[in-house]
Amino acid sequence: MKFVAFERSVQGTGASRRLRKAGKVPGIVYGGEAEPQRIELDHNALWHAVKKEAFHSTVLDMELAGKVSKVLLRDVQIHPFRQQVLHIDFQRVSAKTRITMNVPLHYAGEEESPAVKVDKCLVNRVLTDLEITCLPADLPESITVDLSKLEKGGTLHLSDVQLPKGVEVNLHGQDDLVLVTVVVPREEAADASAAADGAAPAAADAPKE
Repeated sequence: MKFVAFERSVQGTGASRRLRKAGKVPGIVYGGEAEPQRIELDHNALWHAVKKEAFHSTVLDMELAGKVSKVLLRDVQIHPFRQQVLHIDFQRVSAKTRITMNVPLHYAGEEESPAVKVDKCLVNRVLTDLEITCLPADLPESITVDLSKLEKGGTLHLSDVQLPKGVEVNLHGQDDLVLVTVVVPREEAADASAAADGAAPAAADAPKE
């Protein structure tokens, strides 16, 4: 995904305010061997870009002063109630340096699973993204998780998923991650609870030998 940025010579709160009034967004690019560089972007083009998932989770091509470089979106500040981007940060990336990113999980096949199709269970998606480390060339836009084999009472762990080549998940000390759990419908859970409550007095009233 490509976007165009322009060099920004002014800085400070007042200068940033004037840029925003002119339909521009102040930003900065940092990382790599070069010094941090102040930039500005067209607000309307940027507003449409930030609404796309790929803009947040893939390596981007930034055109600046006629040159194209690889960057990652690292921070974007949006006005609390206006449709306005206030500031944006990018990080330069090197093809040989591993990067850390949060990548969205795309779940598929839920409706075809025995848990849903046969037992009418509910699927609880515990995680919506994963923090991964990889080389820029191996960075996936998203990771697809197949739910078509989920069964009643089942749980899907990270270890059950085939990760893209070159991708490692940062577990932060955990042995495994729960991605999905299967929840029994309320009616069935209530019936099971009622049956258990009804069986208890019968056992208590049983004649003693």
